[in-house]
Amino acid sequence: MIWVISRFIVEAYKKLRDSKLRKVKFVEKTGGDSSIMTIPTNSGFMMDNGVSCLPCTPEEEKKIVTELRNQSERNLKEGNLYFVISSRWFRRWERYVGIDVDENLIGNQSYDSRHLNGASSMMAERPSPIDNSDIVHNGSDCDCKENEIQLRRMLMEGQDYVLVPQGVWEKLHEWYKGGPALPRKMILQGVYHRKFDVEVYPLCLKLIDSMDESQSVIWLSRKASVTELFQRVCALRGIQQDKARIWDYFNKRKHAQLFASNKSLEESNLQMDQDILLEQVDGHHSSRFGMDSTGNELALVFLEPSRSSLTLAGGPTLSNGHSSGYRSNLYSGSSFSSGLTDIDDGFDAHNSVRKGEKGGLAGLQNLGNTCFMNSALQCLVHTPPLVEYFLKDYSDEINTENPLGMHGELALAFGELLRKSWSSGRMAIVPRVFKGKLARFAPQFSGYNQHDSQATKCRMLSNLELLAFLLDGLHEDLNRVKQKPYIEIKDSDGRPDEEVAAESWKNHKARNDSVIVDVCQGQYKSTLVCPICSKISITFDPFMYLSLPLPSTITRTMTVTVFYGDGSGLPMPYTVSVLKNGFCKDLLLALGSACCLKSDENLLLAEVYESKIYQFLEMPLEPLISIKDNEHIVAFRFQKKGMGKTKLVIFHRWQEKFTSDYLKSGPELFGTPLVTYLGEDQPSGADIETAVSKVLSPFKRMYSSAKAHIGKENGFHSDGLDEECSSSDAQSVENAEFEGTSSTDLSLLLLLTDDRVMNLKAFKKDTLFESGKIIRVMLDWTDKEQEFYDASYLKDIPEVHKAGFAAKKTRQEAISLSSCLDAFLMEEPLGPDDMWYCPRCEEHMQAIKKLDLWMLPEIIVFHLKRFTYGRYLKNKIDTFVNFPIHNLDLSKYVMNKDGQSYVYELYAISNHYGGLGGGHYTAYAKLIDENRWYHFDDSHVSSINEPDIMTSAAYLLFYKRVRSESKVEAGEASNSHSIS
Repeated sequence: MIWVISRFIVEAYKKLRDSKLRKVKFVEKTGGDSSIMTIPTNSGFMMDNGVSCLPCTPEEEKKIVTELRNQSERNLKEGNLYFVISSRWFRRWERYVGIDVDENLIGNQSYDSRHLNGASSMMAERPSPIDNSDIVHNGSDCDCKENEIQLRRMLMEGQDYVLVPQGVWEKLHEWYKGGPALPRKMILQGVYHRKFDVEVYPLCLKLIDSMDESQSVIWLSRKASVTELFQRVCALRGIQQDKARIWDYFNKRKHAQLFASNKSLEESNLQMDQDILLEQVDGHHSSRFGMDSTGNELALVFLEPSRSSLTLAGGPTLSNGHSSGYRSNLYSGSSFSSGLTDIDDGFDAHNSVRKGEKGGLAGLQNLGNTCFMNSALQCLVHTPPLVEYFLKDYSDEINTENPLGMHGELALAFGELLRKSWSSGRMAIVPRVFKGKLARFAPQFSGYNQHDSQATKCRMLSNLELLAFLLDGLHEDLNRVKQKPYIEIKDSDGRPDEEVAAESWKNHKARNDSVIVDVCQGQYKSTLVCPICSKISITFDPFMYLSLPLPSTITRTMTVTVFYGDGSGLPMPYTVSVLKNGFCKDLLLALGSACCLKSDENLLLAEVYESKIYQFLEMPLEPLISIKDNEHIVAFRFQKKGMGKTKLVIFHRWQEKFTSDYLKSGPELFGTPLVTYLGEDQPSGADIETAVSKVLSPFKRMYSSAKAHIGKENGFHSDGLDEECSSSDAQSVENAEFEGTSSTDLSLLLLLTDDRVMNLKAFKKDTLFESGKIIRVMLDWTDKEQEFYDASYLKDIPEVHKAGFAAKKTRQEAISLSSCLDAFLMEEPLGPDDMWYCPRCEEHMQAIKKLDLWMLPEIIVFHLKRFTYGRYLKNKIDTFVNFPIHNLDLSKYVMNKDGQSYVYELYAISNHYGGLGGGHYTAYAKLIDENRWYHFDDSHVSSINEPDIMTSAAYLLFYKRVRSESKVEAGEASNSHSIS
């Protein structure tokens, strides 16, 4: 009976809330008075415990979640709980509450929010209970305990899951139930550059009990202490802590005994999914895990690096003595691997190269998504000047006082790794110590998806980022300058380039002097020209690598309809040809040429979907590949001086006859929204009406019986036609005769709306609006408007490209390294996010930038920019780049004619295979003494023929300068620190 009464009350309240929302007063700023409008309040039946017994409205849910998220962002601290939720379910909830869903494209996988947002123009259904079954193991197993459920591996934030604060999860679970709950803690990472991160994947350790050989799985935070590990193990096995001995059992081999302490598991170099060994001590040694196959006790080698910098930096060099290390596992032929025979990268004085074996052939074991690290490291440890430097005693150059360095720890870790690579024969090295240093100093490289929740979200971690960090970190750790002097930079002021360049390099060397500067740093000339006052700024800056764009040879045709934003002409579609891998700035340039854009005019690109502006394409470097052939792109043409602060967007809908509620959202929208600008600092309702009338003026019906719709049927302009532009273009209707009624005589029915065109409200002529924001209005078309204006120009705008039956796929041609260099050195305008402050104009300008190479280093690294990132699309370019292996002559690119040889020879390549959602890195490296190339694929190493190293997977190219005998001595005399 109570249940029946409760249900009756609930149903009655629902009907009451649906029929009559409670109202509050809302004062809108107007020109002279205050108009009153109503908005729903956050209402509902409240129980004694403060929890609503009725579901919130979508608007209420959105507001509550937004406030909770903002509150969480303001109170970030270690230990905060976040919850993992399936993106599939969360996107449904976002559509339900009206949150715009951003696309998250990784490689060729796309989340097409255009259709989802389009569907949301009608109210989306309320989601079913929270369902995380698609991102967990045993997700469909109802009997599985919640603490036993684990996330699937290799999930990506944004694409597969989202992270929400604890408060948000509790509210969502209160509203929708479901699950399972997947809590994760926030941790603080880094030593000098600390940052918060959510530990999505805790450390998974496999416990082996030597008593019965049983195995268990333990999940702990990488920030947990070894003491916590002991407590967990002892509780799991039911033993006392003083009876437990735990070993680091990586690769089923004892490395070091773990002792209960506050030292973290990360600092102990424990890796994801590795083994740990439990020995139960009862006064008698009875562990066969501590014996070899003959019953003898195994010698335990402690592989933690020594704290003595002298020992580390000046340890054993290459030797022909017999190695006391482990045997190499040779495969038949020229391929070899070390799946079971490996050594750690910690210091081991007994390990040296075996007699007759060549150094530099050690693979690096993958420690879980560390192929990007292994590839970059193999290229560096095979760089001849660095090999020579780190195999000698470099202890005197370690700078432990540099606040920009890592107290010498990174240099020591890299030095020991390089020594192992050149003294371990053909055994694989486990770079745990080095990876541990990376995790401490650069948490973004800690691996296993830890980077996903930070600024590099949805981006694939590149070994270029690692290479840049390593070179800069090694430089600071080995910087010979202990106290950096303050130097005031002077402007070029018309002085000769040679003088300015020499001064800049001297200033740079006064603060930066290391083997990395000697070997890897060059200098380029940067010229900036102000487009307004022609002010020229010249600087000379150092570089460590060159990022070369890949010029595309494939073109695509794109059709864009150009509208006049100021109402001075009719819309006209133009078909232009652009590079397939080009950018929006290329499309704007082609469109400007096709429509005869004047110097005082601009174009604003926009995508139209379901009669709404889906997005404005205002980023010049937005990749064109993000625009699909079946989409509709328009451009609005404006006078530059007429582009005010406030943008006005005008939507269109047919208004039903005799409608009683014009504020109702419906019927359906039609046509292309129009965009114009309001020049007033504080626009009014009257200004909006005037602007709408002006932009509609080209669509007035003319007396002419022909009523020719220029461009509607065969009026496509192609960039292949040599047509002259003039002020008498057919689409111009500025001087055309219209019917006698003026636009001001026709009262337009305009309503304010939002970006989703869901809410409508009226406004008055004296209503004032805030300047600088986008104002959106709905124009209702009645029979009067249709009689006065020709709306057909707004309908059926063409798609970007309508593929024909005879269309053929164009194959990408190979490009040369020199063409990439030419593209890199090409003059181009700065992007809007990289503006230059002109001291003469005293404001930021989109200056014209030109780069020139002034001085090249002994080692030069070319980064081929295969990855492009836009707001909605990430793409990889698989174009084959034809790069020379021998005799790369860069003399013609060097402006400083100092008589030096700039001929280079390739010695290493970092390769990337696959797409942006994953992929794999490998390396090719040449042993100079052998004059032979090898393929390094993590722990697997094999020889490779020289012609086979040229592939479309090449990502980083490493070149070494070839010096003639006569010039080597001169080069050494000019630089006492250079490594020849």
